[in-house]
Amino acid sequence: MDWKFKGVMFDINGVLEFQGKAYPGAVELLEFLHKKGIVIRVLSNSTLKSRKVCTEKLNHHGFRVTEEEVITASWATARYLRTLKPKSCWVMLKGKGIEEFKEFNMDDEAPEFIILGDYREEFKFENMNKALKLLLQGTKLIVMIPEKVDHSLGGVELTVGAYGKMLEDAAGIKAAYIGKPNTYMFNITLESMAIDRTEVLMVGDRVSTDILGARQAGISSALVKAGEFIPDDLMGDVQPDFIVDTVGDIKSFFK
Repeated sequence: MDWKFKGVMFDINGVLEFQGKAYPGAVELLEFLHKKGIVIRVLSNSTLKSRKVCTEKLNHHGFRVTEEEVITASWATARYLRTLKPKSCWVMLKGKGIEEFKEFNMDDEAPEFIILGDYREEFKFENMNKALKLLLQGTKLIVMIPEKVDHSLGGVELTVGAYGKMLEDAAGIKAAYIGKPNTYMFNITLESMAIDRTEVLMVGDRVSTDILGARQAGISSALVKAGEFIPDDLMGDVQPDFIVDTVGDIKSFFK
């Protein structure tokens, strides 16, 4: 049965790949959709990876995607920051994601903005307390993703949103959040696709980011029972439009 969709957004971790390996059928699915002329975007809430590095890693795992098809939280945050024309910023971020911010004036003493990403071992008292003092003095806070806990490496880790929430509460301020499920991430992706949102399908494994974000952006969604999916995800008010067992099942939407 043919569906109305002309474009598909895929979550990366948990849908196309998980813990460093491509899911069975994922590479073949993207190749099939490319041949069908379906516009594809792959979205990641990763802040540690740059758009370039994320593209390279996907292609290393067998996918054939271009850099323009990849949207990461680090790239999206840099794009958002560019619209604000900041005088200076302190980007609290490790990994290759920092490369997205090389055009900005860096200042960790009196920045106009603090940009909070995955700071890994630098999430320590000295840095967090310094950030708090700056926020109390008027520095504005941008948090790359809202997620507080990450399971993508198999265990459980505190992640960016937990530290962002702590700084918000301690300073009594409100931060701007960029990554899924926030509509900014979806809107800039839609803009790059040049397709009406009613013709786009979001495919994800998490209701709290992928499905909720799609709902808020007015996009249809399909939940894959893989990655970080747990049955309790389907007990809440937010429900996907479609549920599939594997990412390969998405192919049936386009035959």
